[in-house]
Amino acid sequence: MTDISSRQEAIAEIQVAEGEEKLGSELVEREEEDDEKARSEWDFHLSTFISNSCNNSINGSACDTLGVLEFDPSGNFLASGGIARKIRIYNVNSLLQEGREGGRLVSLDHGNACNFYMCTPAKLSSLKWKPGWGSRVLGSGDYDGVVMEYDLEKKMPVFERDEHGGRRVWSIDYCHSDPVLGASGSDDGTMQMWDPRCGDDGKCLAMVQPSKQCNPVCCVEFNPFKGPIVAVGCADRRVYAYDVRKMTDPLFVLDGHQKAVTYIRFLDERTIVSSSVDGCLKMWDTENQHVIRTYKGHDNSRRFVGLSVWRPGGLICCGSESNQVYVYDKRWGEPIWVYGRESMGVTGYDHGFVSSVCWQQKEDNRCTLVAGDSDGVLRVFSGKRR
Repeated sequence: MTDISSRQEAIAEIQVAEGEEKLGSELVEREEEDDEKARSEWDFHLSTFISNSCNNSINGSACDTLGVLEFDPSGNFLASGGIARKIRIYNVNSLLQEGREGGRLVSLDHGNACNFYMCTPAKLSSLKWKPGWGSRVLGSGDYDGVVMEYDLEKKMPVFERDEHGGRRVWSIDYCHSDPVLGASGSDDGTMQMWDPRCGDDGKCLAMVQPSKQCNPVCCVEFNPFKGPIVAVGCADRRVYAYDVRKMTDPLFVLDGHQKAVTYIRFLDERTIVSSSVDGCLKMWDTENQHVIRTYKGHDNSRRFVGLSVWRPGGLICCGSESNQVYVYDKRWGEPIWVYGRESMGVTGYDHGFVSSVCWQQKEDNRCTLVAGDSDGVLRVFSGKRR
C-alpha cells in the first residue's frame, strides 16, 4: 500500500509540474501576443521636418541643440529652447496642416515655421507654460541659474529671480492647485519654491536639499491630478516627493535607478514615470513605492534625452543617444515603435542624439509627437490608432 501511495503522489507531482509548465508557457505566449498587439495598434509617420537653413540632418549645428520642448495647455502652440539662446513659438495646427498636405513629408526652415522668437540672456534648460494664463506666459530656467517668466504678447520678460547662486537650473514647474506657485531644481542641490506675488524678487517660500551630499536636482514635477504634491528627481539616483505645505521630510522616496534621475512625469495621480542615465525608464506606484515596470531599448548613458507621457493613449516617449525616438506602451517594457538612424555597431555619439521630446495632450485615437535633436532639427510625428 505504501508503494502504491508513493507512486500516486509522484504521479500527482509530475502532473502538477506539467500543469505549471504548460501554464507558464501559455502566459509567455499570451504576453508575446499582447506585445505584438501593442506594436500593431498604432501607425506613426514623420509629418514635418524643420531645420535651420544653414544646416541639415547630415551636417548639423551643435550650437542649436534643442534641449526642451513644451506644448501649451490648449495644445495649439509649441515652445522650444536650448543652446541657441532663443525661445521659438510655433503654431502647431499650421505645422500639422503643412505635414498632411497630400500625405507627403514637408521640410521647413525654423525662420519660416515659427510664429516668432525671443532672444534670451543664457542657454535654456527648461520651459513651462504658466497655468491659468492660457498661452500668454511662459517660464524658463537657464544655465546661469536664473528663472524668468515671459509675457508672449508683449514679447518681454515680466519676472526674474536668481536664488541658485549662478548654478544651472535644470527644471522648473508650476503648482496646479495654486498656479502662481513655482519650483526650480538646480545644480546647487536644492529645489526652491517661489511666488512672484511676494515682492519684486519672487520670495523663496521653501527650500529643500533632497540629497545629504547636495547632489544636483535634475527635474521637478508637480502632480497635476492630486493636490499640492511635488516630485523631485536627483543625481543621487532617487525620486523624492514632498507636500508643499510641509516640506521638512519627503512623503516618499523611490529608489531603484542605478544612476542620476534626469526626468520624472506623472502618468496619473498615483503613477510616476522616471528616466535615468542608467539607460532605462521606470514606472512607479507611488502609494506602495514599488516599480511596476522597467522600459529598456534606448541608449542613454550620459545625456539628457527627453521624456514625455501621452496620458490619453497611455504612451511614453524618450530620445536616445543613438539619435532615435523611442515610443513605449505603458503596458510593456519593450518599445512599440522606433524612429531614426540605426545604431548597430556605433560606438561613439558624434553623430548626434535626440535631446527632447513632447506629446500633445489631445484626443485618444490620434496623437502628435515632437522631437528635437542636437543638430537643431525638429521633427513632427503623427500617430493614429488602427
